Amino acid sequence: MTVYEGFSLALPSRQEVRSETDLAALVETYSGLLFRVAHSVLRSCTEAEDVVQDVFVRVIENSSKLTDIRDMRVWLVRIAWNLALDRKRRIRPTQFDEGFAESLAARTISAEQALGEAREMQAVLREINRLPKAERAVLLLSAMDELQTTQIAEVLGKSESAVRALLFRARTRLRQRLQKGARA
Repeated sequence: MTVYEGFSLALPSRQEVRSETDLAALVETYSGLLFRVAHSVLRSCTEAEDVVQDVFVRVIENSSKLTDIRDMRVWLVRIAWNLALDRKRRIRPTQFDEGFAESLAARTISAEQALGEAREMQAVLREINRLPKAERAVLLLSAMDELQTTQIAEVLGKSESAVRALLFRARTRLRQRLQKGARA
């Protein structure tokens, strides 16, 4: 058994995975992104970690097909997104967990500034939670997971123009709600 960044993976033989080095490189490169994707759906750190581990189990299971994959990042995000949605249907979380906003705050500022940033982030996350499902999905994939419109369209199975329209509506709605909240 090999451990990468908190994830335990029982590795199959070398014939099934090109090398442990390749797997380690994938884990190092994509685990943070996959965690953010899963967390944006599940809003739970432990559930998101489980999804990331499941993604890399899928990588191991499909190691013979890895050379056929055009865009590894999109393929992995799609797997994480779908696994997170499946898991969400079973567990039904409702909000981002408490520690998530704090984890987004910068580490090189004073505790007072970090607390202020965390509160602002919690307000943003609350408003993101209130967005319609489709708008929330494209906004999270774009802003938090830094995917491009074409990649989001591929992950969600929508056209690029539909993704752009949803993204525009989500950003507009979020901006209006945050401005309204700031004035209140």
